[in-house]
Amino acid sequence: MLPTLFLSHGSPMHALHAGRAGAAWAALGRDLPHPRAVLIASAHWESEWPMLTTGGRPETIHDFGGFPSQLYEVRYAAPGEPSVAGRAIELLRAAGLPANGNGCRGLDHGAWVPLLHMYPQADVPVVQVSLQPQLGAAHHLRLGEILAPLRDEGVLIVGSGHLTHNLREWIGHARRHGMQPQETDAEPYVREFSDWVDDALRGDDRERIGNWLQQTPHARRAHPTDEHFLPLPFAFGAAGPAPRVERLDLGVDGGVLAMDAYVFTPGMTGSG
Repeated sequence: MLPTLFLSHGSPMHALHAGRAGAAWAALGRDLPHPRAVLIASAHWESEWPMLTTGGRPETIHDFGGFPSQLYEVRYAAPGEPSVAGRAIELLRAAGLPANGNGCRGLDHGAWVPLLHMYPQADVPVVQVSLQPQLGAAHHLRLGEILAPLRDEGVLIVGSGHLTHNLREWIGHARRHGMQPQETDAEPYVREFSDWVDDALRGDDRERIGNWLQQTPHARRAHPTDEHFLPLPFAFGAAGPAPRVERLDLGVDGGVLAMDAYVFTPGMTGSG
């Protein structure tokens, strides 16, 4: 049985310097059942309503600036899977959401950076689904729930964002210490926010997760904008009711970007 995953994708520099996160992503790729395809929601694609990549050969999008030139030379040549995209669109429309395909959209770094380590041969087809930040976390829980049947059809469902994502604070660290990911002690608010989220997930408290902005300590410092949080409820929703929750503590980049990953195993209530 395939789980669903939430990955904190970190700086694009993880493509060149794997670090602890890259090693954990590679282990997931080795240890999980080999999927028919990956369906991934990245923080770096937003649209008014859900959109799916439908192209057969999605390009590698270098959607960032100011990094070393060799990073822009990286290509991740995984094929698309139009049949999976079509099935996802079918499920979403049946649930009343006006989903559509996009045949030109490629894979942004929130998708290809972790997948580069999970499936380095680029031999697993990838479909990307967009986020709708204006619709909030409860919508993304539902989005995952609607797409959950794909798990039983051999599709690995992944949310790629960040457990905490105060980019301004991280940039301040990077200016002092360089752009390469560097694990340091977490700021206290990062731990408080992360532990609150972990408690809500283990308690299968979807009301709390859906209303995280109102209830989570330090919500707006941890996430000045919503898009890096929303892949988490998406992946959690796709795991079905009361999944087994396994947290992978992968350190904190620059003291403020929590790199935690989660494995949500359907039908196996409990904690790991």
